[in-house]
Amino acid sequence: MKLLKFAAIDIGSNAVRLLFTNVIENKNKTVFKKSSLIRMPVRLGEEVFSNNVISNKMQEKLIQTMKAFSYLMKVEDVVSCRACATSAMREASNGAELVEKIKKETGIGIQIIDGKEEADIIFSNSISNKIAVSNNYLFVDVGGGSTEITLFSGGKVEQSHSFNIGTIRLMKKKVKKSEKDYMKKWLKDLSGKYNDLVIIGSGGNINRYFKISRKKEGKPLSYYHLLEMYDMISSFSYNDRIKVLGFNPDRADVIIPAGEVFLNIMKWTNVKQIYVPKIGLSDGIVKQLYKEYVNEKNNGTNN
Repeated sequence: MKLLKFAAIDIGSNAVRLLFTNVIENKNKTVFKKSSLIRMPVRLGEEVFSNNVISNKMQEKLIQTMKAFSYLMKVEDVVSCRACATSAMREASNGAELVEKIKKETGIGIQIIDGKEEADIIFSNSISNKIAVSNNYLFVDVGGGSTEITLFSGGKVEQSHSFNIGTIRLMKKKVKKSEKDYMKKWLKDLSGKYNDLVIIGSGGNINRYFKISRKKEGKPLSYYHLLEMYDMISSFSYNDRIKVLGFNPDRADVIIPAGEVFLNIMKWTNVKQIYVPKIGLSDGIVKQLYKEYVNEKNNGTNN
């Protein structure tokens, strides 16, 4: 038996996450087991979606977070790591400049990825081995700055679109009506062309809804159950969501607009159920890293 450890960093619009995963190689079987997840409430989207720039104060907060992550990865002796940034960093006018600064100060290189690549990393590396290739899957990831929707048919990407509709953007009223209308039309056209769509939801908020539902892992969440939970959570004030429901402060506000987005997508596609596997961008990155590790090892053996 061989034990390896990989690390993945997901720099989102609402938070920054570091995932450590143990990869256990045992004869012909490889097991991926999450070791720990550190989530820091660095909300880049709050500034970017209003001012299109990351302030010096927020830059320093992200740099200090990445320094801490760097030290933790050294302690954990990771085989390799990868850091990916999504919507907020992508849109910030000084995003590329900040990436260079972080590389210089922490040694961590950050890859800014688009919505299609984000969905492909998550789906291809984390979900593809758990689904029936013959089905049509609508993979939906609702983030702080954008909603990524990708149609997988026959196990391949058929269509993909990133909409500037995210939880923080909605809270700050920075979503254009034309963008909502376009999403609605795009989804209705899609559902008219593809029968028996299955929705797979991704992101911290839909995972929280699923946890509250107390459904068994692998079981779908119905539209009406999601609506019921959304109404229940919405009936609490922001403070009571923290005090009574036990949400973190940076989850207590975004969970409402996230629920709205998922409910609208289900309504516009006429899909009655949503599956919520416990995966995210970080999980996909780890699978990607391990594949690269195996390929390098095999090439080294062959040489």
